[in-house]
Amino acid sequence: MSIAHVVAHGAFGRACLFELDRAMVPHAHREGHLIFHVSGPAAQVVVDGRPLPLSPTMATAISPWQPHYFQPVDRRHPTLTLVLYIRPGWFVEASREATEILRFGRSTVETGDHLARLVADTARVLASHRDGDGGLEDRLGALTQAAFDLTWQWTSPADVIPGDTGRLRDFRLRRAINHLARTLGEPIDLAEVSRAAGLSRPHFFKLFREQMGLPPTIFLNALRMERAIERLARGGETVSEIGFDLGFATPASFSRFFIANGVVPPSAYRRSVVGLAH
Repeated sequence: MSIAHVVAHGAFGRACLFELDRAMVPHAHREGHLIFHVSGPAAQVVVDGRPLPLSPTMATAISPWQPHYFQPVDRRHPTLTLVLYIRPGWFVEASREATEILRFGRSTVETGDHLARLVADTARVLASHRDGDGGLEDRLGALTQAAFDLTWQWTSPADVIPGDTGRLRDFRLRRAINHLARTLGEPIDLAEVSRAAGLSRPHFFKLFREQMGLPPTIFLNALRMERAIERLARGGETVSEIGFDLGFATPASFSRFFIANGVVPPSAYRRSVVGLAH
């Protein structure tokens, strides 16, 4: 069973120590995403359908809304991972060229000695992090900046992730996305959403994938996960209340969805959240 050892929320985004031993479903995030191997057997992260190694010498960088999932290689033993979810605002500040904004140069990051030390140090500090240690945010910033820069080093134009994922050019898709966000807790029929946007269902799916880089079903799941994580971390509501508000008929169905998309059950995720990093 996968385990969330600790999750820190802050201005940077989220930083997590996850022990993973099961495959996840294809999913995506609004944030940029970095996954580092900390200990245990090597594994894989499938990005845009391409399996990439996750090992002591190789990490994974995933741009916002890029479909991906974790896949164990050795199912007998879990892999301890340091997982970062980076808010787009940080990308804007970190980017040096307009072409780099909001996305990584490539999805593989070679973990040399310097990066390996940053990963080990950040994981150690995160594991003992409690109630807003300012040093954690500094380490997260240094680690992410180093990994971000590496994805753009020696990256030829042919290797750059194609397209301008996340930039909606079609007003009908913007209308559909606004509709999805407004009605997140209601039963959603994507055929009705397509019609409301003035598109046939096949055209809606085709246009969505072309402009967002993923199908609307994965996008909708990402919105649900985003809302669930925010409310779980904030506290004040029961897990069941959050699940019902997001349109799940039972706590069990909400838990299955959360495990498939977010590693652990929602109650375990809430227990692993420590004080906010400021």
